[in-house]
Amino acid sequence: MATAKRNISRRVRFSYVTSTVSMTLVLFLLGAIGFIMANLFTTTKRMRESVTMIVELKESLSEAERDSVAVRLAESDMVASLKFVSKEEKLADEEFKRVFAVDIEGILGENPLPDSYDVTLSALSSNKEGLERFADEARKIEGVAHVTYPQNFIEEMHSSLDVMQFIMVVFGGALLIVSFVLLNNTVRLAVYSQRELINTLKAVGATKWFIIRPFVGRSALQGFLAGIIASLLLGGALYALDYVVPGLGAFPRWEEAGFFAATIVALGVIVAVICTLPVVNRFVNMKSNKIYLY
Repeated sequence: MATAKRNISRRVRFSYVTSTVSMTLVLFLLGAIGFIMANLFTTTKRMRESVTMIVELKESLSEAERDSVAVRLAESDMVASLKFVSKEEKLADEEFKRVFAVDIEGILGENPLPDSYDVTLSALSSNKEGLERFADEARKIEGVAHVTYPQNFIEEMHSSLDVMQFIMVVFGGALLIVSFVLLNNTVRLAVYSQRELINTLKAVGATKWFIIRPFVGRSALQGFLAGIIASLLLGGALYALDYVVPGLGAFPRWEEAGFFAATIVALGVIVAVICTLPVVNRFVNMKSNKIYLY
């Protein structure tokens, strides 16, 4: 009898260890997917906001008139930021000097370059019609001479980024479903290993909630421990990657790392509880003579 109890106890402990390890690996995978997708969307957003539109101004505008143009431009949601660039700054720019390699002002007797605003476009520039409408409105502003922007480049860039995001969303969603199925099966097996205990508790008249409560509590604890271990593994992997490739910047800021860790732990607890409840409830409601047929 004592040997049988020890065997059962050993099986239960092994089941919990196995399920905890499985949950840890699944949460690590989910955390890695989430981190990659978050960085992808952050990077694509930064790329979308890296395109500049040049708004050239007419000659002899006063400072007040230039400020009025800036205010009109900044009213649009298409504008992420703007910067005034004087014609003197353009002429003194080292890259400009290197490209032309001549004294333009000395040859022409004046600086032919116009004052302008460098308008950094927002992510809304992915809307082709909206961008063209904004460009037309900018040209109509009093004091604006010309508006130029790399239209073909913007269209190709946004199209490529949209395809990339779609592929990552589909890939991430597929892995999320697979991970959830694996986690659900892991919890099922852990509960299944204790079907005899559930049947015994039913036989002695234990209430439904009395039987379910410890299983839910243990699953929540498993999810919590698995989440912590998965967070440490993911953090260690990112730190090691950042150490091996310093310029990559793989390891996030500490506040972001804390947010990811808390999310993984919370996800582990929530998913473990959600997967446990229906399985335990099924065994509790199942007839004693069919519990071994499940």
